[in-house]
Amino acid sequence: MVELKTDTSIDAMHAAGQTVGRALTAVRQAADVGVPLLELDEVAREVLREAGASSPFLGYRPSFAPTPFPAVICVSVNDAIVHGIPTRYRLRDGDLVSVDCGAVLDGWVGDSALSFTVGRPRPADVRLIETAERALAAGIEAAVVGNRIGDIAHAVGRVCRAAGYGIPQGFGGHGVGRRMHEDPDVPNEGRPGRGLPLRPGMVLAIEPMLIASGKDAYHAAGDGWTLRTSDGSRAAHVEHTVAITDAGPRVLTERR
Repeated sequence: MVELKTDTSIDAMHAAGQTVGRALTAVRQAADVGVPLLELDEVAREVLREAGASSPFLGYRPSFAPTPFPAVICVSVNDAIVHGIPTRYRLRDGDLVSVDCGAVLDGWVGDSALSFTVGRPRPADVRLIETAERALAAGIEAAVVGNRIGDIAHAVGRVCRAAGYGIPQGFGGHGVGRRMHEDPDVPNEGRPGRGLPLRPGMVLAIEPMLIASGKDAYHAAGDGWTLRTSDGSRAAHVEHTVAITDAGPRVLTERR
């Protein structure tokens, strides 16, 4: 069932989203060659603590997971697409890093992700990240009253495929509200004009995931959480929480 949020609820979700935005900005600023991933998780934890927020990631255990998630951010490096667990791994020059973060504030959830490089960037990684951001922008632009979920999916997928990138099937965006994952699913590829109509009050996480090689195959790593590209190619992941309003899409997790 899709819950429609009131304007007051959307404002409250914006406050949660701003906390997420601050956490992601702080993590990106802290990320450098030699920094362990666990330190980035602690940076995000401190931002959440200062805001009086909690994490929807910490302790989360969906049906596919062998153990509860042990951190407040997912950090996926190089060939990891999503759901990477922060470890003692120290960032290296040229690493491609995707960070996903959530916050719960006053009972409402914000969810967002960004990708960036550490040290000297590879031109191919820069193109991959830029395309992911363009796909996200296209999805947000399609998130208007009168469109359907398929219009968002088509907008995201068209940008990804036109650039020659792969899309991991079965993973994409979702509704957001009191819980991190709510109805409806928001795929990263689909047919325009199909799916659930978009109505004012719907709040969606739109999150493109791109595989550099153009292939779609992936597998779960030994930790049961991290999804990696099957051919070892690099991946990028970006995300915003977006409210559908009569005035157009409202991004709730913008970063300053």
